Amino acid sequence: MLERLLEIDRQVLIYLNNFGSDTYDSFWKTITKFPTWIPLFVLVIVLLFWRESVKTAISKLITYIAVLLVVQSFVTITKNGIGRLRPNNDETINQIIRAVNQSHNFSFFSGHAAFSFCFATMAVLFLKDKIKLIHLIYIFPILFSFSRIYLGVHFPSDIIVGALVGIIFAFLFKGIYNYFSSKFLIN
Repeated sequence: MLERLLEIDRQVLIYLNNFGSDTYDSFWKTITKFPTWIPLFVLVIVLLFWRESVKTAISKLITYIAVLLVVQSFVTITKNGIGRLRPNNDETINQIIRAVNQSHNFSFFSGHAAFSFCFATMAVLFLKDKIKLIHLIYIFPILFSFSRIYLGVHFPSDIIVGALVGIIFAFLFKGIYNYFSSKFLIN
């Protein structure tokens, strides 16, 4: 059963990855880099402070930073523990995919997906009452995560699991924030 799922994962990667062309490579190489998204990160930080007490905004920012650090640590521990090769390093498929980027650490699960979906979910959870269109922030993790398939450095299952991990940790830390803010924060 697991081997069948892994084969489907490989076939979906091959299918999606082969949509790529030299024309779009530089776009996806830019999308996949964290610095490209710094304006979005700064905007979310500014919005955390918008119409909030300093104490509340700082508490939200600390929660945000804490969850992202925990997610990144969890990604690293999991990748090293599982040790799944990235598609560009997997000899069973690396000759039939477009490996635009080369990456040499492990694949399962995607740190890009975990980080970006956690970031976006936290933004939605913290800002949904202030900003009606905040759900549009999910464009960021969708593009950011898909770039990893396009570049040939992640399997679709890496992206799906990374996204789920990011979302779960966001809800967990929002719950922790709610618990402590109800006890210690007075707006």
